[in-house]
Amino acid sequence: MSSINTNNGAAIGVRNLNATNTQLERVQNRISTGKNVSGPETDASIFAIAQSLNGDLKAFDAVQQSLSSGTGINAAAIAGATAISDLLGDLKSKAIAASNPSNTPEQQQILNQDFQAQLQQINTIVGNSTYNGRNLLSAGSQSVALTSTVTGGQQTLGNASAIGGVAASLSQGVGTVADATAMISSIDAASLLVGQSLGTLGANQKSVEFQSSFAKTLSDAVTEGLGSLVDANLAAEAAKLRALQVKQSLGGSTLNIANARPQTLLNLFNS
Repeated sequence: MSSINTNNGAAIGVRNLNATNTQLERVQNRISTGKNVSGPETDASIFAIAQSLNGDLKAFDAVQQSLSSGTGINAAAIAGATAISDLLGDLKSKAIAASNPSNTPEQQQILNQDFQAQLQQINTIVGNSTYNGRNLLSAGSQSVALTSTVTGGQQTLGNASAIGGVAASLSQGVGTVADATAMISSIDAASLLVGQSLGTLGANQKSVEFQSSFAKTLSDAVTEGLGSLVDANLAAEAAKLRALQVKQSLGGSTLNIANARPQTLLNLFNS
């Protein structure tokens, strides 16, 4: 039935066009944000889960920062301990040279002065083996605790504070042949101590690197899971966008045809 009071075709066209425009707006939002779920109004439950996962990712970032700081602290200690180990080799060479009974007093004095100068370098190295205010080599230094999990778990970097006393243990020097001879075994003992400390520091580093790698793996898994929940399939959305644009155009044309019907009736009365 044709009527000028009720234009059913136009009403249906408006409803369909409004529905198309709503769908088009949603698709455009997904394309512009890259998200299938960008807010609670889209999907409240998925959005809540996504927010929780985002919180976990921030926690993993904080853990990585803590572990990176630990890596720096331990790396500084390893560098210092390694330099001291090398220096002990030079000191032993000096001690052996100074243990030669044929040295003149002048030569003995020169060797001792050289020995003492190199010995002071050990203290300098220990003092400079610091990262972010932390030093694992200095005498009396404490082990350092790191936050290593998102639940607040702690990991400890064992200290190597015994190295801080190496210079003092060799302070007798090589002023005499007897002192030099005794110093050789003292240096050997110090080298053993430094080697053991390097073992501790190496174990620290391995542990931190493992925990850091594990935390990165977990973070990547959460990122992938989050993406599967909220990321939009842009290729599919692009196809939907094109289809809805065509549908919108056709809907507008259909509405124009429906709105033209009353004019068609008027033309009948004017004919």
